[in-house]
Amino acid sequence: MKAIVCTKYGPPEVLQIKEVERPVPKDNEVLIKVHATTVASGDCFIRSFTFARWFWLPARIMYGLRKPRKKTPGNELSGEIESVGKDVKRFKKGDQVFGGCSETCFGGTNAEYKCLPEEETAIKPVNITYEEAAAVPIGGLTALHILRKGDIQSGQKVLIYGTSGSVGTFAVQLAKYFGAEVTGVCSTANLELVKSLGADKVIDYTKEDFTKSGEIYDIIFDTVRKTSFSRCKSSLKQKGLYLTVDWPLLQALWTSMIGSKKVIFGTPPIRAENLIFLKELIEAGKIKSVIDRRYPLEQTAEAHRYVDKGHKKGNVVITLEHNNKT
Repeated sequence: MKAIVCTKYGPPEVLQIKEVERPVPKDNEVLIKVHATTVASGDCFIRSFTFARWFWLPARIMYGLRKPRKKTPGNELSGEIESVGKDVKRFKKGDQVFGGCSETCFGGTNAEYKCLPEEETAIKPVNITYEEAAAVPIGGLTALHILRKGDIQSGQKVLIYGTSGSVGTFAVQLAKYFGAEVTGVCSTANLELVKSLGADKVIDYTKEDFTKSGEIYDIIFDTVRKTSFSRCKSSLKQKGLYLTVDWPLLQALWTSMIGSKKVIFGTPPIRAENLIFLKELIEAGKIKSVIDRRYPLEQTAEAHRYVDKGHKKGNVVITLEHNNKT
């Protein structure tokens, strides 16, 4: 099968398309013929290794000291079940599914086939394409997980920073679903997009600093690692929460022990029940995925170059065409 292979850390040019062996599902896994996958900012951070900062050594141990431990990138997909392991109960050959990778199967979706555990897979929403479904798991589950950790409630004032990215577009829609009053922060080019997702107010960060507006919020959610708790603290209500996709371990520990304002972060577990929750919201027309650009598998390096620029709207999708060769 064809797969994207990354043999060392570096720029997009380190990515190559190669013929590799097709994976075989374990007893609790399904083998998926991939119809669509994505290039997320996290994939680019790992490829270039620009994300580690102060935890450089632990990150290298986790992802690979000299080169990526997982050679094929990608952590979300949609496609068709090709075969199932002997213990799989919920799926059969031919089912249309979507899913994402946890630590147990990290990476590997930028390929023609990928094995996923049964519990990290769900039936694809019936009212969207494979491309739209592939863009749901990581951004959708991350937004859902962190908002739930923040115990979001109806009527709360929530500010979401970085509302035009994958996590941000889902965070706006989910916060509205949970009944919050949502203020989005984005660039001039994305104002209309964020309004279309349901934000009650949109702030153009190139023209206005939300921390100087005098408004205070129950929750501030930084979806793009561009703010900080110290910067946002004065804009939080007493007992307000600062949510982030970053990993401010010491700060989160410190705020949990002192003060009334807290820092919350976390990586979402990939669970079928949460994928099904998102599926039901999509089928009910409550949320949708946003796709910026589509690339064929052969142009994955070009997709990385685009994502590296930091201006994508929603998701960048990789599409695959299958011939009938085994």
